Amino acid sequence: MKLFGILPTPPPLKAQSRVYDLKARLDWGEPALTILDVRDRTQFNSHHIMGAVCMPIQELTSRALTSLELDRDIYVYGETDDETVEAATQLRQVGYKNISELRGGVAAWKAVGYPVESASSLLSA
Repeated sequence: MKLFGILPTPPPLKAQSRVYDLKARLDWGEPALTILDVRDRTQFNSHHIMGAVCMPIQELTSRALTSLELDRDIYVYGETDDETVEAATQLRQVGYKNISELRGGVAAWKAVGYPVESASSLLSA
């Protein structure tokens, strides 16, 4: 859609994001982003943000470097905001440029009623 010769653009990536910021990008239909859940696999299987990829913090940088481009927009969340900050710091230290720390993680996402997935919901699909 063009409005007065200007192409609309999605909200820009911020160093720290609220769940509303990520939801706005997803609602925009932007496929060029990745959501990383750095909690352990058991927590991830229990519930996670729809579309998130499980990369436990212990193996985060090695797995990310083999599967994600350094200039990709990445939203990262952990069990706590401290774990989220630690994960974002690790990714930035190995060269990732576009990292956003998702404040509140999956708990904040669920609290506002956004969709989550679990291992059981994926198996029944």
